[in-house]
Amino acid sequence: MRVITGTARGRKLKTLEGLDVRPTSDMVKEAVFSIIQFSCPGANVLDLFAGSGQLGIEALSRGAAHCVFVDKNKDAVDVVKENVNKCGFLQSARVLNMDSLEYLKVAKPGFDIALLDPPYRMGLIEKALPELDKKMNRGGLVVCEHEKELVLADGYGRLTVRKRYKYGKIAVTVYEIPDEEDEV
Repeated sequence: MRVITGTARGRKLKTLEGLDVRPTSDMVKEAVFSIIQFSCPGANVLDLFAGSGQLGIEALSRGAAHCVFVDKNKDAVDVVKENVNKCGFLQSARVLNMDSLEYLKVAKPGFDIALLDPPYRMGLIEKALPELDKKMNRGGLVVCEHEKELVLADGYGRLTVRKRYKYGKIAVTVYEIPDEEDEV
């Protein structure tokens, strides 16, 4: 697993070992970032269910201003901290060891991009999206990586589906919050 492009391009990232670990493939990560690439520079990013932190680190490498990484697994948080440090993003990152849904209840609004790649088949995306609606800036994007069998609703509050993608066994659903001038 590596950073694909940007200031940390080519840096190898550590990941947790085990059957429950499912790092995003380079193919899916490249696809996700080709979708959101123009939104990254200067963005305030949330990497929810962070795992190794590779999605948030990729956003930072592509010019995001700040990223909050959240994971409830202490070992995952240690890996995120190590990867953030290795890539030189300590000043641009906040790493929290807490339940992602609990974090959404207390987080301040202001995110431009949210990246969600939770454990599959646990209903976590469906629980997170209504809360994320309240935390996102206008024009914000929420990228959800999930199993292809899961079809997420077309909208959650202000969040509306922008596009759905399939990559083998993986699906990506991208939501957006319209800018003020997009609203009628």
